[in-house]
Amino acid sequence: MKLLKTMLLVFSAVNFCSADAESDGTVPSGFESLFDGKDFSGWHGMGHFDPRTLAEMSDQQRNQKRKADLENLKQHWTIEDGEIVNDGHGVYLTSDREFGDMELLIEYKTTPKADSGIYLRATPQVQIWDFTKEGGQWNNGADKGSGGLWNNSAGAAGKDPLVLGDLPFGQWNRLRIQQIGARTTVWLNDQLVVDGATMENFWDRQRPLFAKGPIQLQTHGGEIRWRNIFVREISPDEANRILAVKNSTGFRPLFNGHNFEGWAGDIDNYEIVNGTIRCKSGRGGTLHTDEPLEDFIVRLEFKLPPGGNNGLAIRYPGKGRPHTDGMCELQVLDNSSPKYSDLDPRQFHGSVYGMVASKRGYLRPPGTWNFQEVTVEGSKIRVELNGTIILDAELSEVTDFKDGTSHPGKDLRRGYFGFAGHHDPVEFRNIRVREL
Repeated sequence: MKLLKTMLLVFSAVNFCSADAESDGTVPSGFESLFDGKDFSGWHGMGHFDPRTLAEMSDQQRNQKRKADLENLKQHWTIEDGEIVNDGHGVYLTSDREFGDMELLIEYKTTPKADSGIYLRATPQVQIWDFTKEGGQWNNGADKGSGGLWNNSAGAAGKDPLVLGDLPFGQWNRLRIQQIGARTTVWLNDQLVVDGATMENFWDRQRPLFAKGPIQLQTHGGEIRWRNIFVREISPDEANRILAVKNSTGFRPLFNGHNFEGWAGDIDNYEIVNGTIRCKSGRGGTLHTDEPLEDFIVRLEFKLPPGGNNGLAIRYPGKGRPHTDGMCELQVLDNSSPKYSDLDPRQFHGSVYGMVASKRGYLRPPGTWNFQEVTVEGSKIRVELNGTIILDAELSEVTDFKDGTSHPGKDLRRGYFGFAGHHDPVEFRNIRVREL
């Protein structure tokens, strides 16, 4: 039933994009409207402004800024016949609500030489601009068309659209944007122009895209009109299914959902419950594959109880401690638990335990299934959690270890994959691997 519902929602979105340009504004099934066609309820003004600076302001400072931005909005934004109209200047129309995983449907009509876009999570941007030579932006890539993640680094996936999908001036263009974690997919007028690319954090490229933030309609250099703005939030279960399907060719299951065939180690300390592997409460030890791996990508889902603690054993030699005798242990931990508030940063979820700290803020609440992909290649290891890259490390360069502890297994190039239990009933399912 859940899969059928997801398929229907996806069909609704595709149907929206395939509709006649003069669409009637009917809200697609599963979506809600962000604009009622009458006023700017649910929106405010804010320009190109670092959300970190906004968060550091006092309430009084934020209120003063909001008031000034509102006056600016009134000068440059109007509503005509159910359409939002901007004159090409002023602050950006910004949603009051913040969104994480979501799907956005929106139509726009722009003019020659205009340059605009859509900020996601207050971050630039899905590009909209004049794609003709006369627009004067071919040197910046406008000849490739709109819809790309233009503020991604040069050469990064998603910066340039895959195809030119823009319609001639005077016609309404239709965008469909799906965002799961930092993974961003964009369709422009039915054509796929960005295929699950990682949207970079323009404000700090050393950190992932923010977990949540508002939608902003950018103004820049020419009139642009907007209408039919619909959004739906994507549930964790649906997000996990979408992430699991993406680039899934070559993956094979490591767990059959029924028994421990293909596994070894401390099997007695784990149990199978409803198709999941679960560490028994009060027990621990390392459960690992019975065949070693060299370079690989593993995908899995995990669910933490409150305060839960476990780990992924990477290139484990079959004996000893995974975090020191193996290449490493990737921490699986409920970061939100008060009992872990004083940990070394290299002990939080996704970290290479005791060696490299991950980025925090992307773990779902306890009791919710998370999707994680781990890539191990040579001495490099990368962790993508719920669509966001939280760790990208070169272990051969690590020289500083927590508590000065030796990690003799750090440079192993072959070993078992498994789970390092620490007495909590942490669950794992849909465990798949692709060897590189």
